[in-house]
Amino acid sequence: MSAPPTPDEFSPAVLAQLRRLQEKYAPDGQDLAAYLEGLYHAKYVNYWDYIELDTLLSLQRPLTNFPDERIFIMYHQISELYFKLCLCEYEQIGNLTAPTLEEIVLRLGRINRYFENLIDSFDVMVDGMDKHQFLDFRMALMPASGFQSVQYRMIEIASTSLDNLTDQVKRQALGEASAHDYGQLLGCIYWKAGATVEESGAKALTLIEFERKYTADLVRHAEAYHDRNVWVVVQRLPQEDREHPHLLRALRQLDVSVNVNWPLMHFKSAVRYLQRNPTDLAATGGTNWRSYLPPKFQRRIFYPQLWTAQELADWGKGWVEQVLDEGPKRKNRS
Repeated sequence: MSAPPTPDEFSPAVLAQLRRLQEKYAPDGQDLAAYLEGLYHAKYVNYWDYIELDTLLSLQRPLTNFPDERIFIMYHQISELYFKLCLCEYEQIGNLTAPTLEEIVLRLGRINRYFENLIDSFDVMVDGMDKHQFLDFRMALMPASGFQSVQYRMIEIASTSLDNLTDQVKRQALGEASAHDYGQLLGCIYWKAGATVEESGAKALTLIEFERKYTADLVRHAEAYHDRNVWVVVQRLPQEDREHPHLLRALRQLDVSVNVNWPLMHFKSAVRYLQRNPTDLAATGGTNWRSYLPPKFQRRIFYPQLWTAQELADWGKGWVEQVLDEGPKRKNRS
């Protein structure tokens, strides 16, 4: 057994790392000794500093004194972090110049797990807030709405062709010349119908403010993912891989998670908190939630090629009917 190095010597492992660092910095003309001196003065990394814990825990700023408003804020912040995790995977899928079946299935699996966690956790908010507190503090939030989640819109755009997200009548009226005019295409996007005043059909302030802040960002995102969305990348695979059961299952699950189960959770929440007979309460953003949220009405489908004619015809129907039935049952149990 060799003797341990003296205090004036470096172990072979340390010397090997120093050589690797030298190889890293030398091509850029950087002085390794200067970087090592900086390391000498650097602090140890603490968990709370690394994840910005103090900042994170300070980001809940209720507008009212109702305690459950904090639950409402935190749940939506958690959702946005999950959306960001999804967008990290979409970015890496889009960057695949030579995609493989294994890589795409791996990343779709991650996105599906993120949405599964989101969907399963929605009851944290639905069952975690006092209904009377919510109905009071929500009035201080106008015209803010979950409709305004730009990351969710980016997920939709990164998943499929814009043709599957646009109003087909309006899209056809634009003609083929608009195929790369992303500003015009986004003018036909389905979600614009979700934030209109029901009586007049005019844009709700929620949509006006959303477009003012994010239109330019969404146009750039749509342009960036025209040739990088999930469906386009999948088409670069060999025919045999494109028909692999694992890939088809992952794509179908993504379609259902984003376009049925996630909006349905919001619909379930709206039924619980906003549905009243004979009249229903309006959402804070003025969105026409009764016609906008149910999947059977919107019929957003990323990959229509993967579903049978019957499945397309029945899109979301069973799920929505089940949730509608739960409203009276929940009321009778309470």
